[in-house]
Amino acid sequence: MAGVLYIVPTPIGNLEDITLRALRVLKEADLIAAEDTRHTLNLLNHYGIKTPLTSYHEHNERTKAQSLVERLLGGENIALVSDAGTPAISDPGYRLVVDAIHVGIRVIPLPGAAALTAALSAGGLPTDRFAFEGFLPAKKQERRARLQELRQDARTLVIYEAPHRLNESLQDMQQILGDREIVVGRELSKVHEEFLRGTLSEVMPRLADREVKGEITIVVHGCTEECQVSEENIGTEIRRLINEGMGMKDLSEVLGERHHVSKRQIYQLALKLKSEKGDR
Repeated sequence: MAGVLYIVPTPIGNLEDITLRALRVLKEADLIAAEDTRHTLNLLNHYGIKTPLTSYHEHNERTKAQSLVERLLGGENIALVSDAGTPAISDPGYRLVVDAIHVGIRVIPLPGAAALTAALSAGGLPTDRFAFEGFLPAKKQERRARLQELRQDARTLVIYEAPHRLNESLQDMQQILGDREIVVGRELSKVHEEFLRGTLSEVMPRLADREVKGEITIVVHGCTEECQVSEENIGTEIRRLINEGMGMKDLSEVLGERHHVSKRQIYQLALKLKSEKGDR
């Protein structure tokens, strides 16, 4: 019989934040596939677990997944862990899960620690609907383009960010999303846990002169009715500018900046309206 692949969340900071079930699975598994074996070994040593380890990370994920699936097919039970939190959630693991499912291996997820739910639950922003974006792109132009796509999303946004990019990302958020309420959660569950709450204009000065360290989770209030721009309203402006003789490229830039909508979206809508006008 084939073995079982267990998805085992591990603490995001405090080593006590691990379930009794997770400890049992780690102890009874034939093998633990870990993002960083040295990091996971600290956890295992803390709880006296001697299960063998093998590395499974983003750089060897493609090749290692195949060998792990072969071991699962051979009857071994494997526990998948990342450095912190739940595997496959902005961490390696997705490929192994997909490959295991593809060949009929049973995949059993264990509930447990995740920075996104910890920050969301304590943030004080709406939690009935939210969107997890993981890490924003590192490059400024790509990051701003992603924020443009998210601008009119009414759901609360949960975003991970590296400390050295935090201030730059917050500046982009303020320029593109507007002065929204946010929560910056830092070092969640650790000794220096910190929550900064307020609007972007209130929180940013508190971080400007600091050397921010540790894991960062940002929770951002979703778009309200005030920030939503209807296609109908933009269409009215497009028609007016076309009638005034403005070219497609220029009006795309003007309206894109004015409404914080991508120039490509404006251009496509302008083409559509121009085509409809020609059909009449």
